[in-house]
Amino acid sequence: MSGLRTILIASLLLSGCSMAPHYARPAAAIPPSFKEEPGWRQAVPADAIAKGQWWLLFGDPVLSDLEDRVAKSNQNVAAAAAAYDRARATTRELRASLFPQVTLGASGTAAGSFQKGATTTISNGAAGGTNVTSSVGGSGSRRYTTTLGATWEPDLFGRISSGVGQQKALTEASLGDLNNAILAAQGELALNYVQLRGLDAGKAILDATIASYDKNLTITTNRYNAGVVAKVDVLQAQTQLISARATATDLDRQRAILEHAIAVLVGENPSTFALASTPWNRAVPQVPGIVPAALLERRPDVAAAERRVAAANQAIGIERAAFFPTIDLSGNLGTSVSSLSKVLDVSTSVWSLGLRGALTLLDFGARRARVAEARASYEQAVAQYRQTVLTAFQDVEDGLAANRVLAAVGQQRTEAATAAIQVERLTQNQYLAGQIAYSDVIVAQATAFAARRDDVQAMVDRQTAAISLIQAIGGSWTEPALAEHRGQ
Repeated sequence: MSGLRTILIASLLLSGCSMAPHYARPAAAIPPSFKEEPGWRQAVPADAIAKGQWWLLFGDPVLSDLEDRVAKSNQNVAAAAAAYDRARATTRELRASLFPQVTLGASGTAAGSFQKGATTTISNGAAGGTNVTSSVGGSGSRRYTTTLGATWEPDLFGRISSGVGQQKALTEASLGDLNNAILAAQGELALNYVQLRGLDAGKAILDATIASYDKNLTITTNRYNAGVVAKVDVLQAQTQLISARATATDLDRQRAILEHAIAVLVGENPSTFALASTPWNRAVPQVPGIVPAALLERRPDVAAAERRVAAANQAIGIERAAFFPTIDLSGNLGTSVSSLSKVLDVSTSVWSLGLRGALTLLDFGARRARVAEARASYEQAVAQYRQTVLTAFQDVEDGLAANRVLAAVGQQRTEAATAAIQVERLTQNQYLAGQIAYSDVIVAQATAFAARRDDVQAMVDRQTAAISLIQAIGGSWTEPALAEHRGQ
């Protein structure tokens, strides 16, 4: 007993001694500022904007309603949430391995004779099975057995605790994956929504243009009937009108595709989902700035990649612990009596304690190979983390450059559209005055329509660039999208 007690005390003292290397987040080159926006610094969007609800910056109630539904109904998000819940449950399961496992068993046996010289025994065990056997001779009897057992593997060299640490890091990585799934779905929804509203605005311009073309066809036909112009003017006007109507029909196709994509993103069946055409808020939000170092904390994909590095580091400790012995402690306390009233009688109880140890003496290098494999996996995770960091900075720099350049492009497109509309108006008056041919009117009208369409597309591009930049910096301003899961 004294030797067993000594082993037990030593096990408690050594329990949790980790073989994993000391972990520190891998170093990554962080510049003091962003090249495309050197003055960009930490900021907040507005007091009225809730944490993470970046879409409110666009001031579109329909977009806000759709975004609120993504985190609740998107099926990719639901799958990521289930994966996170599973990872949390696995962590709890592994953590339970640090403590003893206690079991309780009970069984009862009754034996009696149906006829002289024959004995039938009916047994009900703890597993719930029933056995019937026959023998010759003997008298009737009853027997009741109870057993209380416990087993425990002391975590002498940190194998179990390293496994728990590994799973905990993987759970945190799963939370990063969940936040990233939400951010990706919300960003994709916003991009599709902006494209759809751009098509609506372009369709409105095209409808007005078609009305103008129809009017021109009427005027040209009347002038032809009056003998003022040639038949070719009427044919040109007809061609222009029919082509514009074909373009309008194709815009309906493009809008339907975007509407279907939005339905799937909010978790609805495209067959029953419809999005009415509403006025488009053409404002481009001012995206709050951050310092470069904050990017590593804000981006959920970066956070997830770093946690996988931590998990790989714990895996080294698990494999290194295989070089040391494992010890299992077990104990049992039980009774076997002929009467239920004596089950709790101490004098009928028996006990046992057991100790089992195991150590691999020869494996021809298998354990060393597994340690080398774990170290290689760690280096792979480090490389993937650094690549994720580089990609994150690339995304931000791209977004900053796009926002800066497209702001100038948008202004130029607006000026070009204004000038083209004036040219169209003047050309129309000159044609009615008989000063120019109708082909000149067609060129002016086509130029004006293209300029107005490009002006709309420039605004779509600016809003798209703003959404991409918001995603690049991690979406929310101060907290992950599902911060309430922290600490659970």
